[in-house]
Amino acid sequence: MAAYAKNTNRVTLAMERTGQWVFSQDIPTDILIQVGEAKFPLHKFMLVAKSNYIRRLILESKEPDLAKLDLSSIPGGAEIFEKAAKFCYGVNFEITVHNVAALRCAAEYLDMTDQYCDGNLAGRTDDFLLQVALTSLSGAVVVLKSCEDLLPIAEQINIVQRCVEVASAKACNEANFPSRSPPNWWTEELSIVHIHFFEKIIASMKSRGAKALTIASAIITYTERALPGLVRDHSGNTIKSSISIDSASRNKQRELLESVVALLPIENQRASFPINFLCCLLRTAIFLENDDVCKKHLEKRISAMLEHVTIDDLLVLSYTFDGERLFDLESVRRIISGFVEKEKSVSVFNGGDFREVSSTAMLRVAKTIDAYLGEIAMVDELTISKFNGIANLVPKNSRKFDDDLYRAIDIYLKAHPTLDEIEREKVCSAMDPLKLSYEARVHASQNKRLPVQIVLHALYFDQLQIRSGTDEKKTPDALSMRSQVQADVSLAKENEALRSELLQMKAYITDIQHKNQVGSTSSRIGNAKKHKFFSSMSKTLGKLNPFKNGSKDTSNIDDVNDIDLTKPRRRRFSIS
Repeated sequence: MAAYAKNTNRVTLAMERTGQWVFSQDIPTDILIQVGEAKFPLHKFMLVAKSNYIRRLILESKEPDLAKLDLSSIPGGAEIFEKAAKFCYGVNFEITVHNVAALRCAAEYLDMTDQYCDGNLAGRTDDFLLQVALTSLSGAVVVLKSCEDLLPIAEQINIVQRCVEVASAKACNEANFPSRSPPNWWTEELSIVHIHFFEKIIASMKSRGAKALTIASAIITYTERALPGLVRDHSGNTIKSSISIDSASRNKQRELLESVVALLPIENQRASFPINFLCCLLRTAIFLENDDVCKKHLEKRISAMLEHVTIDDLLVLSYTFDGERLFDLESVRRIISGFVEKEKSVSVFNGGDFREVSSTAMLRVAKTIDAYLGEIAMVDELTISKFNGIANLVPKNSRKFDDDLYRAIDIYLKAHPTLDEIEREKVCSAMDPLKLSYEARVHASQNKRLPVQIVLHALYFDQLQIRSGTDEKKTPDALSMRSQVQADVSLAKENEALRSELLQMKAYITDIQHKNQVGSTSSRIGNAKKHKFFSSMSKTLGKLNPFKNGSKDTSNIDDVNDIDLTKPRRRRFSIS
């Protein structure tokens, strides 16, 4: 009932307004024009004088006295038809940039052209477009905006194209010769139109030779306005309400994003877009679940200019909009992998060896990625495989020191205290302990979170320095010493194992001596055999001892009584 009453009131108001300006009060109306829910009682002869379309409908009607017409399909609806009817009656009304396109389309629909009648509505609106609306960028954009509800007729009568050409020409002129402040005010003007029209404007600007930076400025402003919560907010702290968008809005935003990505310039002009904007686009594509084509296109662009990336840019890609969960890190992994492959190709092309020399860009990216790993290491759901998967993408020679990576690993171990020894060794496998700086090695030697193997490597590196009498600056390259260190550590472990076996055997023989009291002859025979056995074992241990030259030599000991068989104190090859 409420809807019916509302419709009745709308019809009544339309009829009342019509009665106010229809001057032929003494002549009763003879036709009722219905436009949607509104009805207009009018006179045939007044309408036929201006509208060739209404004249044809009356002449071609099978009814001898046509009393009603339905013009609900007229562009602009009842409001615009009322103005067209006023024009037929000679009643003044205002033509503005907001209604001129609708009036022009209605004039085309009603066939109110100058060919049918001089000074008709089509001619009046064309004059207004030419002399007023399309003389400025703002006017052209407003008219173009109003054409969104007037398709396809607005394109058929060339209003859209005329507005596009004017808007692109004015925008290019403003970009090159700003007439007011701020210089990029024109990008805000263009951002109000539908993406379909914006694509036409960008295409027209490109055809006019607009600079890549000019095109990029327009696209960035348009995207920030079209997807305000998804692109403009980088932190994800203020748009939690945007997460629960309905499916219809999500589909609309997804299509809009794909259209924006399609507008991005060709590869050799990619640097005109800041990498943080591209990261925001990719984060939005991940959130909106765009297809792989769209996401991989953005990943490729980001990868090509990864040397300009910051930690914040990578974090934008990594976290959900609520800032509490990690996205799937596959996009980050593909971006880094693509950059490394590009660097390899460039190195091979230039005749260098990628495994030995890294470019400045590669060194910068490696440092950024290590710092990025330190930021995401605190997330509980970050698995060891994902952590190492990103860390191992960076070539080993791209890190002069592994201090930043060590910091990230330490944070990860601290955030995941339940890891066992094997899991901690897996985390540390991405790091080379021999490439730590002196300060980092000192820290590592006191770090209880690290597995023993890493601590041994760090301490033994310093032991080699002291033994060779070299300082930090003159130390040989760590990579060349790795095999020696690993072999020495292995020998040290084997030496320790043999010592333990020796102590166990001594305890066993002592126990037998206490239980079996035998004669002196048997004791001498037993002692002779023990001399022979322990002498052999001592020689074996001496050969395996990696610190033979720097410690007590036991290879020539013949008497077991001269051997200090107390359990040796386990050392971590410390400096002291």
